[in-house]
Amino acid sequence: MTKQNKKKRFRTAAEFILLIGFVFLLRHFVFNPVEVSGTSMEPNYQDADRLWQTTFIAPDRFDVITFKSPRNGKSIVKRVIGLPGDTIRYENDQLYINDIAYEEPYLDEFKEAKKTDLLTDDFTFASLQPVVTSKTVPDESYFVLGDNRQKTDDSRYFGFVNKEDITGVVFFRFFPLEKIGAP
Repeated sequence: MTKQNKKKRFRTAAEFILLIGFVFLLRHFVFNPVEVSGTSMEPNYQDADRLWQTTFIAPDRFDVITFKSPRNGKSIVKRVIGLPGDTIRYENDQLYINDIAYEEPYLDEFKEAKKTDLLTDDFTFASLQPVVTSKTVPDESYFVLGDNRQKTDDSRYFGFVNKEDITGVVFFRFFPLEKIGAP
């Protein structure tokens, strides 16, 4: 084997290793798949929907995030409602953040189809004690709710989600194919 052939093979091997490393980084940080489990995000996300999430995006209000469940450690999907420093309350099915009413257009379909008077029961942080022990969302934490407010395990029941526990922000649904696209 000539010296030039050895260099060529070494270069090919090095390029292959770099490519594998790049694909691994993309897969781990940019295009990390997650599966919706359960009905807590209906009607927007169904059980077994497959989503892409990324760790490069910081969560913002109304983003859908994934994190490990404080109950069983499994990855769960919820919507960010409260950011650090916020106060959250619900009154007559209306969301108030820092005493300002907010619309939730992602719930419109569910509100039209609901069979009960209220989709979201009234609450304040004070009424959620001892689970919620602060008057505002603490620094480095978020208050999350499932879209299916009557059938979800969310911050009303397990408290705030720490920033360090968030595994990603959902940015794309890739399955089922008829619902493919950005949220």
